Amino acid sequence: MTDSKDIKKPWGGRFTEGTDKLVERFTASIHFDKRLFRQDIAGSKAHARMLARQDIISQDEAETIIRGLDEILAEIESGIFVWNETLEDVHMNIENALVERTGEAGKKLHTARSRNDQVATDTRLYLRDAIDRIDALVRGLQASILSQAKRHPDLIIPGYTHLQRAQPVLWAHHMLAYLEMFKRDRERLFDCRKRVNICPLGSAALAGTGLAIDREFVARELGFDGVCANSMDAVADRDFIIEFLAAISLVMAHLSRLAEELILWSTIEFGFIDLPDAFCTGSSIMPQKKNPDIPELIRGKTGRVYGHLMAMFTTIKALPMTYNRDFQEDKEALFDAIDTVSASVEIMAVIVARLVPNERYITRILDKGFLTATDLADYLVKKGLPFRQAHEVVGKIVAHCLARGQEIREMKLDELKTFSNLIEEDVAYVLTIEGSVKSRRSTGGTGPERVAEAIKRAELEMGIKG
Repeated sequence: MTDSKDIKKPWGGRFTEGTDKLVERFTASIHFDKRLFRQDIAGSKAHARMLARQDIISQDEAETIIRGLDEILAEIESGIFVWNETLEDVHMNIENALVERTGEAGKKLHTARSRNDQVATDTRLYLRDAIDRIDALVRGLQASILSQAKRHPDLIIPGYTHLQRAQPVLWAHHMLAYLEMFKRDRERLFDCRKRVNICPLGSAALAGTGLAIDREFVARELGFDGVCANSMDAVADRDFIIEFLAAISLVMAHLSRLAEELILWSTIEFGFIDLPDAFCTGSSIMPQKKNPDIPELIRGKTGRVYGHLMAMFTTIKALPMTYNRDFQEDKEALFDAIDTVSASVEIMAVIVARLVPNERYITRILDKGFLTATDLADYLVKKGLPFRQAHEVVGKIVAHCLARGQEIREMKLDELKTFSNLIEEDVAYVLTIEGSVKSRRSTGGTGPERVAEAIKRAELEMGIKG
């Protein structure tokens, strides 16, 4: 490969002074954008085929270029390719290596394109693949959640609002709530992908080109759904990155909520689960500790992804048309966000798959916390009492129990009747945990029939055999 001191900048003809070494270090992006090498080479091969098809270069030149690019790809994948910071970025490193191998043919590759539309194309190709990988990972997490729901179909746990005991729900129902969250996340990624999968190549620097290129051919070659309609917007658009970062920020938000519940549930105060040892760490000073570090890290990394989203919003704020070097800042944020969400989803899927709820303990504590108070109010409504009055009656019963340190189910029928003559012997089943859960038959409720239907529906949607 050419020595650094012999390298000429592609734009060097305009300048009478060499680039300062500080500037080269400050502007170099090769240390992070080299991960675009596959996309850059794929885009260049499609561009070369188009140039030959349009008789802008010869077929022999195109074949020489493609052969050279394939050789470079093999060297990069084998780890023997030498990246040069002086060449600034992935595009110029690959182009320089190509010219060294192919001579004049390699110099013709950049005809009718700019690094502006080239990097936009590479980034879209990379992000398209990343969306597909993340979608597959989120689906894997959904499968783990669904498996949890199916393994414990009859387990009842306390449901909470304001982190206070509210009503009993099925463990499966609670798990399926997260299934719905991640379903929406996948829908957002799918929708985002449609706007990612549009080809900027051929827009050149900003105004298009006077050469007779075929942008639609290149788009088809690269698997794009179409071409960007405006050449200025094509090189200036980073909306697709922001939209993606927003979508995965929601993925991280949902992961963080799940992580927080796993952290809470694994405490002695809750005791609902025991996290697998393989996904916890200990203390360097307290030998009894088992810390939920992995859920905590997922919770912490959520802020990291949010930060990348806000950084991108800030980067494009008030940028004039079209391309500006500020856009170099998009890739580190994008790459790190992709890596972070991918690792977080993957490890959460394994944790969820290995969760074992402490069923005996949970069953023992269900009778505390007035979990069936709402059921008693509903019972009185069915007897003809307006809900607001029923709510007040039950509130007084709860206050009565709190003053005496007892639960509603422990009250005698005669004692309950002092609060309302509508209460009869049939109230006994209403006050049971099982009765409460089975009564929640409304669509989307925690009743066993509804939860079983939700599981079947999820299996159909995900193509999982029951």
